[in-house]
Amino acid sequence: MDDVPASTPPGSDGPAAPERGRRGLRRFLRRMASSDTELEAEELQKTSGEEGATPITACATRKRACVAGTLRTVTLRPRGGAPALEAELYDGTDVINLVWLGRRKIAGIDPGRRLRAEGLVSLQDGRKVMFNPRYELRGSA
Repeated sequence: MDDVPASTPPGSDGPAAPERGRRGLRRFLRRMASSDTELEAEELQKTSGEEGATPITACATRKRACVAGTLRTVTLRPRGGAPALEAELYDGTDVINLVWLGRRKIAGIDPGRRLRAEGLVSLQDGRKVMFNPRYELRGSA
């Protein structure tokens, strides 16, 4: 007859089975205790990372970066007498303003839309900004 260690309960897959159960329970309890905003931010961070984008918090000024996230707001705000379309992109870590100079409207640039943008990051009034970025529209949020 085979000897079974006393620490392994009958019917379990070994000592790792209870640990897997605890991890699942911890994950479930964390999701239940988290707000919808925190869960949305976590999901955005995951999907942005899958797209190969840099987290906005990690974007350095005066460096090119690729960011991805969801557009929160889209506004028309004149700059120096010329029209400028501004959009606030959120990726779960931070916000960056995307500004298209000389544009009043861009088809598909709407609040709630997923977007991937690439360009030079600058700092203006303490906020990260990308002027005239290249962009790819993704599915809706």
